[in-house]
Amino acid sequence: QVQLVESGGGLVQPGGSLRLSCAASGIIFSRSVMGWYRQAPGKQRELVAAITSGGTINYADSVKGRFTISRDNAKNTVSLQMNSLNPEDTAVYYCNAVFTNWPGGNYWGQGTQVTVSS
Repeated sequence: QVQLVESGGGLVQPGGSLRLSCAASGIIFSRSVMGWYRQAPGKQRELVAAITSGGTINYADSVKGRFTISRDNAKNTVSLQMNSLNPEDTAVYYCNAVFTNWPGGNYWGQGTQVTVSS
């Protein structure tokens, strides 16, 4: 069974930082594209950042310069360092894995809540 387990969410003041982590099991992690998505109440789920098996990274414009995605293939983990947080970053953050080799797959974690408020 494929599992993606997020951790690190919580309540933080504006301007603060959080680091999210996602531990993967049951997949060939080193061959998977890993990403972080978020969904705020009343809004569509959106891509925050993604990193390919080769290290290519894409960020949403709203988080460029503030967030950093990284992966550790030896530990089967992907992380999201979030700095200079603002209330607009409040959302449930989801870990995602896409395996493009046969047989393929698209998997999601359970999500972790990030709340930015004073």
